[in-house]
Amino acid sequence: MPIATPEEYNEMLDRAKAGSFAYPAINVTSTQSLNAALAAFAEAESDGIVQVSTGGAEYLSGPTVKDKVTGAAALAAAAHEIAKNYPVKVALHTDHCPKNHLDGFVRPLLAISEERVARGEEPLFQSHMWDGSAVPLAENLEIAQELLARTSKAKVVLEVEIGVVGGEEDGVEAEINEQLYTTVEDARATVAALGSGENGRYMTALTFGNVHGVYKPGNVHLRPEILKDIQDEIGKETGKDKPFDLVFHGGSGSTAQEISDAVDYGVIKMNIDTDTQYAFTRPIVDHIFKNYDGVLKVEGEVGNKKAYDPRAYGKLAEAGMAARIVEACQQLRSAGNKIK
Repeated sequence: MPIATPEEYNEMLDRAKAGSFAYPAINVTSTQSLNAALAAFAEAESDGIVQVSTGGAEYLSGPTVKDKVTGAAALAAAAHEIAKNYPVKVALHTDHCPKNHLDGFVRPLLAISEERVARGEEPLFQSHMWDGSAVPLAENLEIAQELLARTSKAKVVLEVEIGVVGGEEDGVEAEINEQLYTTVEDARATVAALGSGENGRYMTALTFGNVHGVYKPGNVHLRPEILKDIQDEIGKETGKDKPFDLVFHGGSGSTAQEISDAVDYGVIKMNIDTDTQYAFTRPIVDHIFKNYDGVLKVEGEVGNKKAYDPRAYGKLAEAGMAARIVEACQQLRSAGNKIK
């Protein structure tokens, strides 16, 4: 099955770390954006991660329903069917989930996976993110401990955020200040609370100046050397090389060198959302401008059905988004690195 099993997902993460590359983690909000991600991974010959946020899941359930669990479960079901046609491995992940959404998103989805695993089936999602960046570190790690105990039994990987990503995503906002930089002390507390693998696998979003949203290169001041310092220091204490499986959030506007450095220092997953949203929408705008009198029934005319058929511009949107994902695969070095 193209949807990765827990064992295959662990193999994917191990291969990325050993081979110094990272997987693009693509936020999707529809089967169209799912199709774009799958097509891109296949073209790049890269395995990858498809993820859905609380807002994306709510949207997927339907604007009149707005049920995050329904939307996420629907995405997973669609992905299991559609991905069968692609020669790559894909992991399913839920993105940023703050404290006030845990009971309405991650915990119910985790319960579904626990029930599936108890029946001898695979979990619904391969990993879930707990975003505790808005609460004190002690509370963040206390909740992470509770979730890690459950995810490890359900064969699911947990993702945690230690530090703060600035900007705004799905209603979660953070100021741009010194809290954007995780410290060695923060990382040490994480290992003390969660272990270094013996209590279950987790990925860690250590922050090094990351900011969500739209920024031109040079406007976001990243310090990827922070990742190296933390990996080196905690590595000495745990006896492990690059002890953290790192995640890169808020990468829009990052330079190629900053991304390359972050991957060298142990980033194995990079979230891609803002750039792919634009890549999806831009071809639609182009189509409408070029086919203005066909898309609209101007001055009582009938328009052109071929121009306003959603498939006409939908295919262009998917192709535009796929091209941006292929670029991400190449930049993150995952291109050509699929599991054989």
